[in-house]
Amino acid sequence: MTVLAIVAFLFALGPATLYFRNTRLFREPPEIPAESFRISVLIPARNEEAGIADCVEAVLASRVVELECVVLDDHSDDRTAAIVQEMARKDSRLRLETAPPLPAGWSGKQHACHCLAQLATFPLLNFLDADVRLAPDALARMAAFQHTSGAAIVSGFPRQETGTFFEKLLIPLIHFLLLGFLPFKWMRRSTRPGFGAGCGQWFLTPRDAYDRVGGHAHLSVRNSFHDGVRLPRAYRANGLMTDLCDVTALATCRMYRTAGQVWNGLAKNAREGLAAPKLILFSTLMLFCGQVLPFVLLPFADGWPLVLAAAACAFALLPRVHGAIRFRQSGLGATLHPLGVTALLAIQWYATVRAVLGRPVGWKGRTKPNAGD
Repeated sequence: MTVLAIVAFLFALGPATLYFRNTRLFREPPEIPAESFRISVLIPARNEEAGIADCVEAVLASRVVELECVVLDDHSDDRTAAIVQEMARKDSRLRLETAPPLPAGWSGKQHACHCLAQLATFPLLNFLDADVRLAPDALARMAAFQHTSGAAIVSGFPRQETGTFFEKLLIPLIHFLLLGFLPFKWMRRSTRPGFGAGCGQWFLTPRDAYDRVGGHAHLSVRNSFHDGVRLPRAYRANGLMTDLCDVTALATCRMYRTAGQVWNGLAKNAREGLAAPKLILFSTLMLFCGQVLPFVLLPFADGWPLVLAAAACAFALLPRVHGAIRFRQSGLGATLHPLGVTALLAIQWYATVRAVLGRPVGWKGRTKPNAGD
């Protein structure tokens, strides 16, 4: 019992310590600059009729930037294209384009983003998911962040809106994993690909850097479901810096709306994140020992093991409580943290088993191409 309590304490202490160090470095973008940036806002859209109008309206309401907004209809079978076309008739800054057939060896979103980049005419490329809603000053401040940081590509983590129980349980873990396991200090001192991370919901990059890397056409990106990891690492592999910022106050996103969408949405990215073949055992050990084991030990321990288990529980919960306040996350998810981590681990192993059986998790009717795996 004593050994288990020590293990739980150490595995909980490490991520908590790094989390609170990182929160001092994970800052909002600077205030609106005096200069105006010219930005192409590029939105891939596949069956997004429920929210595409709100996304585009928010972009067109942006201040202190010169922009064009290009929406690429990626073979939707709903009213996505019709909605955007109607809006484009009222605002010349918006235009609708249609995606060509999906080539072999590509995933749908990466091909759509690649096509959008070819259609853009402004020097800054802003890739935005259709479920993100920007504040009026968001684009200008993100462009200012990219300019002042010196990074070749920057990414923002919007405030994640959650409605259902499964959303509240799992979606807030995004910030915990980012801040608890990625050393920001070293990320900003090195171009090592292993320090590359981002949020696929919102990327901004100068066109020249994007073209130098190959962008979404890069061999490690084109067949991926997880450009949040693969794209920054492609930049770093080419010697370019990447960076992250806190855009809780500048953007919102509700990724999923049902338990099934949460499960499959997280599972589709798993094999390129925590469930990567070389990482799955280590990530399981780290998360289980530090975030679940302390709560398992607590009812059965006494003496020093009880003290250590209680301290480990506190270290596991403190980042989640802090995140619930700072990032406006669900308090329920923070309270049920060990249950959320257990569910996350189940999703990672589900994705692993599916991949081993040759049945990888797909998304929106598409599965990840085999080429390049």
